[in-house]
Amino acid sequence: MHGGVAHSVGRALGEQLVYDPEGQLRTGSLLDYEVPTVDQLPGIDVRMIEVPSPAGPLGAKGVGEPPAIPGAAAVANAVSRATGVRVRELPIDRSQLIAPS
Repeated sequence: MHGGVAHSVGRALGEQLVYDPEGQLRTGSLLDYEVPTVDQLPGIDVRMIEVPSPAGPLGAKGVGEPPAIPGAAAVANAVSRATGVRVRELPIDRSQLIAPS
């Protein structure tokens, strides 16, 4: 769950594949690809609501990807509420926050 949230925040605020004009990937290592570190993440409070899955073994179901989906939208909505500018592309950067005239 925590990893999914971290992935979601990273996608919203920095993770991006960047290519140079020749098509060479410039963010191919963790030195260049902006994955958030633990000191850049908010506190994460996970509260499990257990509802067994009829399809999984012993009622189990995956929890890796589901937390990664809504977080980027939540960050974009928070930025929109704070700035009045609707963000529609990720990752979010300051150039997107200039209100159209």
